[in-house]
Amino acid sequence: MYALIAGLGTGLSLIVVIGAQNALVLRQGVLRQQVPAIVAICAGSDALLIALGVGGVGAALSAWPAALTAVRWIGAAFLVGYGVLAARRVLRPSALQLGGAASAAIVTCLALTWLNPHVYLDTVLLLGTASTGFGGDRWWFAAGAMAGSVLWFTALGFGARWLSGTFTRPSAWRVLDAAVAVVVTVTGVSLVL
Repeated sequence: MYALIAGLGTGLSLIVVIGAQNALVLRQGVLRQQVPAIVAICAGSDALLIALGVGGVGAALSAWPAALTAVRWIGAAFLVGYGVLAARRVLRPSALQLGGAASAAIVTCLALTWLNPHVYLDTVLLLGTASTGFGGDRWWFAAGAMAGSVLWFTALGFGARWLSGTFTRPSAWRVLDAAVAVVVTVTGVSLVL
């Protein structure tokens, strides 16, 4: 039971951070668009990556620095690009799109999930490494971390509807986009420095 609770706490401590993925889940939740699909992609991807980390893939990836370097540069470029788009929405209110095609939201969610090197660092490497301290109970630790991901994305995606009153004003979206622009651009730049 201790491994399960430790996994839940560790998983939540890594995932409850403002970033591009959480901002997208929040945006889609406020708009009440594609929320089940977005939540499923985020939580399902985390579960898969946590399982890979606990299963030992993190150690294998650490032995292949070229793969980590490639993911870091691709992820950095994507995050900076996403930050530029968020900044554009702040600077040009006419660029604000409060809706969008379902396919665009899903493709963006997949990209924010799978092209973000921090996802691999958090789920595969950090959680994978932390699980080794639980020996035979490492899969209980993984289950706790996976549960944390499901709880967080479900609460964020479906709970965001309560913020819809705040986000009826374009200025609220601009503040959110400004925060996203800063966080993802700094994250992207820090990956290459």
